Amino acid sequence: MSIAAVAVVVPAHNEEDRIVECLRSIRAAAPQVAPLLVETVVVADACTDATAALAAGEGAHVVEIDRHNVGAARGAGALRALELLRGAEPDIWLAMTDADSTVPARWLARQTAWARRGHDAVLGTIRLAPAGRTGHRYARSRHDAAYYRTRPPSGAAMPWEHPHVHGANMGVAATAYLRVGGFAPLTTGEDRDLVARLAATGHRIARTDDHPVHTADRLSGRAPGGLADLLASLERPTGPCAKPTLAPETAAPRPAIPYACDR
Repeated sequence: MSIAAVAVVVPAHNEEDRIVECLRSIRAAAPQVAPLLVETVVVADACTDATAALAAGEGAHVVEIDRHNVGAARGAGALRALELLRGAEPDIWLAMTDADSTVPARWLARQTAWARRGHDAVLGTIRLAPAGRTGHRYARSRHDAAYYRTRPPSGAAMPWEHPHVHGANMGVAATAYLRVGGFAPLTTGEDRDLVARLAATGHRIARTDDHPVHTADRLSGRAPGGLADLLASLERPTGPCAKPTLAPETAAPRPAIPYACDR
């Protein structure tokens, strides 16, 4: 597809400690797709802190809602983005990340490159933020053991077409997004739901590890059943050989990948 403009949508709930770092990483990625216009929309959902003001101060367009619902927030952000970029249709690319994440400088360039090769959606991977920030080493090691179990060995000829779906690292052509009805107002799993509908309607989806996003390794998060809940379950296993599965925020629309049992 050809691309005339890019919009980045960031849902946020009480993320005053992280939103600035997130937005600055997006701003650093924007020049790599010049001369494309890049607009960033932050959806402050039921925020009682300074998230909205900080986002506006960083130059983002801010939408305030009171839903406590990440699917509704992503949907509201996409709607606002399409309004801002009216006139660039149908060649709009919607990139998604989360307020507790930072994107690499090549993030938008890699997504749009996949789009120009004919893909309707791009699903990227995550890395947990550097361990020094919170240091949940037990949870991190168990998470990574399961997360990478399908990755080919180093030096393999074929790239890793991973099984994961992350709202923190995905992109979709606006035409495809609208064709399948956009994000459903789900409190969790809205990313997997959208991807499942894209796949079911024959859209071309790229799964790549070439532009991973760093995301917080906190144990208390914002979306129920999300990555934070998964990490908390890994930090405090409930049995002698607990086998938690990938949480809805990180799992693909297929059977969950079990974590290896610690012996």
